[in-house]
Amino acid sequence: MWASAFVLINTALTWTLIARVLIRPRLDPSVRLAWIMVIDAVPVVGILAYVLFGEVRMNHAEVQRMADVRDRLTGLRTPSPHLVARPPEYARTIVATNAAVGGMAALSGNKITLLEESDAVIDHMVDAIDSATDHVHILFYIWLPDHSGQKVADAVSRAASRGVQCRIIVDALGSRSLVRSELWGQMEKAGAECVTAFPWGLPFVNILFKRLDLRNHRKVLVVDNRIGFTGSRNCSDMAFAVKPRFAPWVDVFFAVKGPVVRQLQSVFLADWMSYTGRDLGDMLQLVDAVGDPGEVAQAIPTGPDRRAGSISDCLITMLATAQESVTITTPYYVPDAALDSAIRAAARRGVHVTMILPARNDSLVVGATSQGFYFGLLSAGVRLMLYQPGLLHAKIMTVDDRMAMIGSANLDRRSFELNYEMNMCVFDAGFVDDLNARQATYIERSREMTLREVRDWSRLRRLRNNLFALASPLL
Repeated sequence: MWASAFVLINTALTWTLIARVLIRPRLDPSVRLAWIMVIDAVPVVGILAYVLFGEVRMNHAEVQRMADVRDRLTGLRTPSPHLVARPPEYARTIVATNAAVGGMAALSGNKITLLEESDAVIDHMVDAIDSATDHVHILFYIWLPDHSGQKVADAVSRAASRGVQCRIIVDALGSRSLVRSELWGQMEKAGAECVTAFPWGLPFVNILFKRLDLRNHRKVLVVDNRIGFTGSRNCSDMAFAVKPRFAPWVDVFFAVKGPVVRQLQSVFLADWMSYTGRDLGDMLQLVDAVGDPGEVAQAIPTGPDRRAGSISDCLITMLATAQESVTITTPYYVPDAALDSAIRAAARRGVHVTMILPARNDSLVVGATSQGFYFGLLSAGVRLMLYQPGLLHAKIMTVDDRMAMIGSANLDRRSFELNYEMNMCVFDAGFVDDLNARQATYIERSREMTLREVRDWSRLRRLRNNLFALASPLL
């Protein structure tokens, strides 16, 4: 009797969820099919997996609050007309796509400086914080209480002690070790306001109302509306104490001056106001140009509460304009079908496409899934380089030596659909040259993966990789 009841309940739930998957709007067909297969093929586990991870569930009041904050800031951040860039013909569609996704214009008059590939990056942030006279705003996914993390925390404490308004946001999961450490209390005691993004609270209760794996993956520092920092690096040593066997963790980080600093400030304030309910919109001050015409840049914040597309749309639009070369660096390659197709299509039409990925991945599942895409990429003519010394964590795409996308988003569905990310598109040949020079050093430390090597993989390895790739829409 119990067996019959179990079968009936499982069957009813299975078909109910399959029907829900079929009628859900804005769902990629590959994702829809993958979930139907999982729900139908794996009794109980498939049902639980969908209930926990199948939908981007967010508290309605929270989503509305974020929308209200965006509306409030949108009315305040209208840029000066003379700073709104008039992009060249090749970039107009790209700028329009970026604006549709992130809600921000391309601005001229900026100075963007690529920082070193070392722990000296932290010293640049510390120097900026030590020079602050009005405010310091910091947002990191991971902030570790290691040597680098302590240097930044000490700088924040010094700034707060001399009367600078210091506001800190860290992700509750990614920075949990900092929140539990003495450094968190030290900053608060000095006068800094510290909040966590997406705290778990009572997970067994909250999981019924929202997904617990929605995270704030951004990395942003703004000082006095004067200078900003962003990129792929977390606030931690390259040794990365939580996963030291993959060290060094190699990132790209850059300093920004000029009008685009205001856009970074807007991203921070939107998060702060959403999490705390305190209106700081008046801090969104105009920022003067530092160059004439300077570098053209456009911030692109994305997150699951927005339904205007993802960073994947921006990358695909850039790839569509590529004529000569594309170089992509990413630690995690679990793309949606459209992005993977766009990369392969660029290579097939004669664009020199190079992709640089880490040889060893800190996630076995993601690493195997990425390998499931190798055959298609190599068959299309993509040059695939595997970085050897550590975990290459930088996220870069340069196109035709004239534009680049850099920031926090990986080329995976988590970054496209679940994480709050902060990317920036830059239209400047000089800055792109610097990025290509940096990526050239990655290539020097890499070995080339060949199509023959992939064909020589064992059947077991190919089976594993292709099974994981088949499940990529769910990762």
